Amino acid sequence: MRSALDAFYAIALWLAIICFLLIAILVGLQVGGRLVDAILKAVGARPTGFVILSLSEIAGYLLAAASFMGLAATLKSGVHIRVTMLINNVPLKVRSVLEGGALLFGAIASSYATWHLGKYAYASWRFNEVSPGLIPIQLVYPQSAMVVGAALLALAFFDEFLITLRTGRPSFSAAEEAISLGKEV
Repeated sequence: MRSALDAFYAIALWLAIICFLLIAILVGLQVGGRLVDAILKAVGARPTGFVILSLSEIAGYLLAAASFMGLAATLKSGVHIRVTMLINNVPLKVRSVLEGGALLFGAIASSYATWHLGKYAYASWRFNEVSPGLIPIQLVYPQSAMVVGAALLALAFFDEFLITLRTGRPSFSAAEEAISLGKEV
């Protein structure tokens, strides 16, 4: 079970990376097209007029997908931003209870978000909603990526909650401590 969960988190992280790469490629192509047009104008030639239609919408959808897809893996890696001033200054038993409570709250909140994002995606699918840009993009696709990412985050929170119940510490504590000491791998 552990290896299956870790594989899901890793796949989602790779999907997030691919989304970020696609954003960089598309924006790079658009900027390159503008530079080529500026050079062509400067030498008196006719510009190509290269434009990626609906680039801002496409980049926004890819960014939303990347952000949500990367949440679970970053939580499990201990690289989420956490305010640890309180839990670092309480006894271990209290720390375990506080961390467990925070993880349970995160699991419930992300499950709630997953449910409502799923309802939005279902409504978009049911009513065949599309984006208002020049290229009509079915909204169910970016919304579904958000649902999957939020569901994986909820799963990661529940996973960490159960690990904390069993061991007294989240699995990401060692990585988090290494990062705070500047000894991350």
